[in-house]
Amino acid sequence: MSAHTELPQADAESTGSCCGGSACQTDAAAPEGAFTAVYEVKGMTCGHCEGAVSSEISELDGVTSVQATAATGQVTVVSTTPLDEEAVRAAVDEAGYELV
Repeated sequence: MSAHTELPQADAESTGSCCGGSACQTDAAAPEGAFTAVYEVKGMTCGHCEGAVSSEISELDGVTSVQATAATGQVTVVSTTPLDEEAVRAAVDEAGYELV
């Protein structure tokens, strides 16, 4: 099971930055009504890894932005609707990494 939080953007703006736990909330800029989810991905070690994961997830329907950070293993995804976790898992797997 992956650790992630999905919130309508209005709620995410009021929560501030990462909470420090495995599930996180973010204040990433996104359009009103957008959903922000933070996933934990195992195996990212560099910019190439970040790009590979971001590229695969960005192909999912409704995704408007992806920010992967190898140092923390976190991937922040903004989308127009909540994402199906299995679709995200498949995208991360396709990139060669593991959704935790």
